[in-house]
Amino acid sequence: MATGINLEKMSLDDLKKLRGDVEKAIKSFEARQRKEARKALEKVAKDYGVSLDEVVGGGKSSKRTSKAAPQFRNPNNPDETWSGRGRQPAWYKQAIAAGNSRDDLKI
Repeated sequence: MATGINLEKMSLDDLKKLRGDVEKAIKSFEARQRKEARKALEKVAKDYGVSLDEVVGGGKSSKRTSKAAPQFRNPNNPDETWSGRGRQPAWYKQAIAAGNSRDDLKI
């Protein structure tokens, strides 16, 4: 599709402005496409008697996660704790290697 624009004769500033205008036009086009697609999907979901969010599980996840309570404390620095989940912190490994038991480090 020829637009009749001669890019060779445009200045650098004009080319940059054109590029910006094209990027804005593309984003606007994509947003319109998404909006139209959503409307079509909502209509189909409504025909089945459900909402689109029910179909795709939209919104926030119902699964709640919470930070695990600390179970172990560094005897050399009480500010350092570990929940017992995930990777063992270096201070925990060092304390075990030094002869402490898990029970010694329990809070």
